[in-house]
Amino acid sequence: MSIPSEKISSINSVGLVKPKNLTLFKEKEFNFESGAKLNQIDVTYETYGTLNSNKDNVILICHPLTASAHAAGWHSKDDKKPGLWDPLIGPGKVIDTNQYYVICSNVLGGCYGTTGPASINPETKEEYGLNFPTVTIKDMVNLQKALMDKLKIEHLFAVIGGSMGGMQALKWTVEYPSFIEKAIPIGTSGRLKARNIAFNQLAIEAIKNDPDWQNGDYYDSEQKPINGMALARKIGIITYRTNKSFQSKFGRDRIEDKDLYSLDNQFQVNSYLDYQGEKFINRFDANSYIYLTKAMDLYDLGRGYKSFKTALSRIQAKILLITINSDKLFPPEESMELVKGLQEVGGKIKHDQINSEFGHDAFLIEFNKLYDPIRNFLQD
Repeated sequence: MSIPSEKISSINSVGLVKPKNLTLFKEKEFNFESGAKLNQIDVTYETYGTLNSNKDNVILICHPLTASAHAAGWHSKDDKKPGLWDPLIGPGKVIDTNQYYVICSNVLGGCYGTTGPASINPETKEEYGLNFPTVTIKDMVNLQKALMDKLKIEHLFAVIGGSMGGMQALKWTVEYPSFIEKAIPIGTSGRLKARNIAFNQLAIEAIKNDPDWQNGDYYDSEQKPINGMALARKIGIITYRTNKSFQSKFGRDRIEDKDLYSLDNQFQVNSYLDYQGEKFINRFDANSYIYLTKAMDLYDLGRGYKSFKTALSRIQAKILLITINSDKLFPPEESMELVKGLQEVGGKIKHDQINSEFGHDAFLIEFNKLYDPIRNFLQD
């Protein structure tokens, strides 16, 4: 399916965009939170809009777990889909590129251009694999800050992200409090709770228990851990949606040509999960999935500080926390820990909850429900 030319040039689209690449830390080492060090880190990022003369109109978009720097626009006229947050980013849209200069970079440890386990180690000329250092949310933010320094950007008007992107947004406000004016974390919390860590364990073990994972050394093998990856993705998909959304979309509808008494998958929901798993194995790296999932496990704004409240007391930015009423991955009541904690230390936080039957995935589906909260907060 090709994109009509009028769609590419639409006033509401940033149109065709091209990823940008930089290599940072050529002369000095990047320090990971674990104590590990690394030279020559590639960063892939995209920008939309124009940087003003004061360089004070920058909005940083932080992407969720398996996404990339492609937040808006189209890479080619043959693309089937635009960037992840295209309904929100563009001329005249909520994140208005006539007004803001928008940046989105692929995270450290990812597999869409920024250095990660699948990248070539310049010393060994082979993929890092499990020799890549453990990554934390703080490491991701520190690399984003290094990118801002390279681009000579000394201030962020806002940082926005959902899920793992929301973790990054919040970590920015703690680690670089005077650098940021506003932050909008969506569908996230101040630290990962036990239930999510448990789900992450299942996803990681699904990959590690696939014999073709080969202890992370599968890059030169014809056999990849596709079964483990597909299962990990299916586990994730189930946590992203609600019972109601699954039931309303699939119910007990069966695959027509399947024998009722077959032991094979025979329901439409089975077919949907198979489809999602198959798509995933063709676009993501297994080791990156493990590394980024582990980064979420380690996420706790209070880690490294005297207490959770101590970390929150560092925040100077105005914060809008957006929760989703049906979110089972980050239930609103868990996110309220952040609201109450910031209020107790005198922080500037607003809370807005959207109602959706789609659960955690609502921030990637019902964009229209994000329009007013984000627009009003940015203009306030």
